[in-house]
Amino acid sequence: MMISTRGRYALRVLIDLAQHAGEGCVPLKAVSQRQGVSLKYLESIVALLTKGGLLVSTRGKEGGYRLSRPASEIFVSQVIHLTEGSLAPVSCLGEDGSPCQREGVCLTLPMWRRLDQLIDDYLSSVSIEMLLEGRAE
Repeated sequence: MMISTRGRYALRVLIDLAQHAGEGCVPLKAVSQRQGVSLKYLESIVALLTKGGLLVSTRGKEGGYRLSRPASEIFVSQVIHLTEGSLAPVSCLGEDGSPCQREGVCLTLPMWRRLDQLIDDYLSSVSIEMLLEGRAE
């Protein structure tokens, strides 16, 4: 399992917006400059986050992005599932729905399922607010 730059940058965008929540809508250009990530790349990331319901966008002179709800109600698992899809440690647990031919006899499958569940449970317990406050341990 490896989180791509898209997943990591999505978290950075959300944390940045949470830090500047009192400013209303934040221009993506400002986020790009603060985070050192190209505006073009961030545009594709915020499109996913907006479509997934984590961000709200506003057009116009005072436009930009803001969190759709409090940072305490946005969890890392939501972000990772939007940007990465499955985080399954083995392909037979992936989201493609194709069952493994060895499922009935695979002695390691229960371990992989448990690991997948542990990862999802942990990421579902960490909010953007917790990351912002350094409480993700």
